[in-house]
Amino acid sequence: MRPDSLSSVSRRQFLTTAALGMAAAPIARRAVAQQQPDKVPPSEKIRLGLIGCGGISEADLSCFLLNPEVDCPIVCDVDDSHAARMAALVEAKRNRKPDIVRDFRRVIDRDDIDVVLICTPDHWHALPTVMACQAGKDVYVEKPLGRSIHEGRAMLEAARRHNRVVQMGTQWRSGEHYRDAIEYVHSGRLGKIRMVRAWAYLDWVGGIGNPPDSDPPDGVDYEMWLGPAPQRPFNPNRFHFNFRWFWDYAGGLMTDWGVHLLNICLWGMGPEPPRRVSSMGGRHVVQDNTETPDTQVTVFDFPSYTLIYEHQMVGGIGPGNKPHGMLFCGSEGTLSVDEGGWEVIPEPKKKNIEPVKAPAGKDARPAHVRNFLDCVKTRENPVENLEVGHYVSSIAHLGNLAFRSGAEVHWDVEQERITNNPAADQLVACEYRAPWVLPYAPRS
Repeated sequence: MRPDSLSSVSRRQFLTTAALGMAAAPIARRAVAQQQPDKVPPSEKIRLGLIGCGGISEADLSCFLLNPEVDCPIVCDVDDSHAARMAALVEAKRNRKPDIVRDFRRVIDRDDIDVVLICTPDHWHALPTVMACQAGKDVYVEKPLGRSIHEGRAMLEAARRHNRVVQMGTQWRSGEHYRDAIEYVHSGRLGKIRMVRAWAYLDWVGGIGNPPDSDPPDGVDYEMWLGPAPQRPFNPNRFHFNFRWFWDYAGGLMTDWGVHLLNICLWGMGPEPPRRVSSMGGRHVVQDNTETPDTQVTVFDFPSYTLIYEHQMVGGIGPGNKPHGMLFCGSEGTLSVDEGGWEVIPEPKKKNIEPVKAPAGKDARPAHVRNFLDCVKTRENPVENLEVGHYVSSIAHLGNLAFRSGAEVHWDVEQERITNNPAADQLVACEYRAPWVLPYAPRS
């Protein structure tokens, strides 16, 4: 289904068709990284502009620069020290120092840029993606798709209207052992899958204290860092890595780790929307000025199964002594998968299937980047295109909306509205602070 043919189908039909297609495609086309020549003709070069030079940018940019056809003429960050660090990485890999700018629009406006890599905080995912699509550039954007469901819708609309290749950076979709595990789930050998569980128990995340507000550090354009988010005094806890624990900018562990885990769960189970979502938890352990819950349990009620997601901070012992993972619980057996590999545990009273234990494959991130670059050339849909990315991100956001409103939410996927909970429905969109405006947003 081509992007320009979607106007005649319902959102539910579109979601089902797109997500089903992308569930099967990675298994049918084992996206093995192609061998690239040491020297690439100028006509085959892909010129990348980096927007956002924080922690994840080093991993992503390094994977892009593993591919000799990729050059990076410009990097952008509101923090001069972060930009300098990524510029040094480019210079070390390409023997040429890139230009450095603070305003992402200077990256998008350049005619010599083919693709944009967006590694900003979540509240800066949507607008650069939309503007890059409008400018005719393809985009690799980190997860999740923004801080609200309707930001993701705007990003999807931009990709469709301008026929752009856009990949969300949930790299497990390109992981070999995840594909093998999902292929087993799809085979039907587990029997009727009635429950799926996902958990993230993170002992490396703890309290960050309660420092007072202060002036921004030298070399930081704090007004640009805030962008469309509400005006707030600078506080070191709200800045850089820890932005993710504040609702103004992100969705806590649900949209940070949860998106990765939910992605695999939904890949395995297919594209039906949940009927209702409930979530509970709170800040039970962490003592600081952050806002998102350190403990959260969310139940997604789908028509054919129940999905349970849970996370906790300051504790890393989960089911099976694993800090994170996913379980597909079927009538014939249970499949467990995580970053370390996957296994099948048959139901002891039935024994209709054999046990399976398989190790993890190679690091998925280089393959995910390679898939994106190949699709830039072929104009095919990448494995985590925005039809899939918006669906997955929306499920995670719904969990947070149920938690924040303190009540169950009922989801109308065609209208993208919460039908029973006005307080939660108001949070399906997020308000943009002037002068920033998000094109294609259904509500803002």
